[in-house]
Amino acid sequence: MATFLHVSSSTPATAAAQVPEALPPTLIDTLTEATTFPFDSQRRATTETWLAHRHDRLARFAPQAERRLALLAGVQAEATLAGLSPDIVMAVIQVESGFDSHAVSSAGAQGLMQIMPFWKEAIGRADDNLLDPGLNLRYGCTILAYYLKLESGDLTRALARYNGSLGQTWYPERVMQAWVEYWWTSDAD
Repeated sequence: MATFLHVSSSTPATAAAQVPEALPPTLIDTLTEATTFPFDSQRRATTETWLAHRHDRLARFAPQAERRLALLAGVQAEATLAGLSPDIVMAVIQVESGFDSHAVSSAGAQGLMQIMPFWKEAIGRADDNLLDPGLNLRYGCTILAYYLKLESGDLTRALARYNGSLGQTWYPERVMQAWVEYWWTSDAD
């Protein structure tokens, strides 16, 4: 059984848990474009150093080497496409789902990045499978990048917004703790 980061908090992580009051057309356009952008296997393998450095770290959460490589390549590609740090995305996934691509929260959030189903409806893609790891990463990275832009680069506020806990810091603190303990490196990889 995998060991997961234990952070004492009585409030569970629930990514993007609240429907925004009004979805701005720019977010709908971004999500629509991102979910129709073709997956490119060549693009996924461009950062070999990053993949190699994270492969062993992910072993505690995903024991199968092939699954680790696919997950890391997907995270690297989707985070880069969205303009995010892949390491922050790894920390979000660790906190949200413990790297379980089939995770479903009590609130109904699904997959690696715990995407709420209302996002599918919001962009007119009701048939999307949020348990598909690649698609889930595409949604999650795009939503987080949107919130980061909305919050003028303030990662703490963007993470809280992603979780539906804007105004509170417990969730961003959990993500940052996971990032520092497992995914951050001092080298420029």
